[in-house]
Amino acid sequence: MRDYLIRRILLLVPTLLMVTMIVFFLVRFIPGDVIDLMVREMAEEARAGGMEFTAQVLREQLGLDLPIHVQYGRWLGNAIRGDLGTSLWTQRPIVEDILRRIPVSFELAFLALIIKLLISIPIGVWSAIRQDTMSDYVGRTIAIVFISAPSFWVATMIIVYPSIWWGWSPALEYIPITKDVMGNLVQFIIPASIMGMLATGTTMRMTRTMMLEVLRQDYIRTAWAKGLNERTIIMRHALKNAMIPVITVIGLSLPVLIGGSVVLENIFVLPGIGRLLVEAINQRDYPVISGINIFVASFILVANLLVD
Repeated sequence: MRDYLIRRILLLVPTLLMVTMIVFFLVRFIPGDVIDLMVREMAEEARAGGMEFTAQVLREQLGLDLPIHVQYGRWLGNAIRGDLGTSLWTQRPIVEDILRRIPVSFELAFLALIIKLLISIPIGVWSAIRQDTMSDYVGRTIAIVFISAPSFWVATMIIVYPSIWWGWSPALEYIPITKDVMGNLVQFIIPASIMGMLATGTTMRMTRTMMLEVLRQDYIRTAWAKGLNERTIIMRHALKNAMIPVITVIGLSLPVLIGGSVVLENIFVLPGIGRLLVEAINQRDYPVISGINIFVASFILVANLLVD
């Protein structure tokens, strides 16, 4: 066990290094230059204050005039020490921005995970024990629909059509949980339900497949032969063994939910890291983009290790 953990931890290092290299260099290929954007917004203020303001001066101040491999070396050295740099626009430390916004993304992902489990596991178990019946066909159809439906379309329809038909739309102004617990939960329940339901398909199918495999085992046949009732066989014998690979899938889905909250956070105006990432991309804020990606990548790699 110790040797396995050492090998896996050592494998994280080159993996994370490769992720940082890909993200750092690719974001520089996003159309549009951050210097051009900043010049347009700041030139008038600089002239009003009697300051000399040119693109070259700004590029030197931000360190963007250096060769890209030198920029990466500096950024990586600081990142190893836990310093992800500062935003090009706000000059705030990126770590502080991430720590301030990550609770929102965690709350959304956690609620979505609960909804996902409440839907996927019961339907998966029921489809398995009622194989090839109408209930099984309905459950499999639901799984396919949930896998296929795009979250941005479902979220848009939920906002648009209720407002047209009934004059109602979900709250689009963030309510902190520290100020109003119930208001916060009401605001999160709709995006969390969308994210949770659309993520149930894989877990539902995995639960059904593993339950079918376990139900064909000899010890289950022995339990039936002893006269145990169906509830005892399913809950105490079959489900516990079938859940082992399902738990692996569930554990791996949490970082995916956090990383996949980008669309819903922007549609429902939730100030999480997904919305921060979109804002950084729109502003070509390279340090913020790299910082968020290394944070999410690290979280996913650690989650994979813990699940294994």
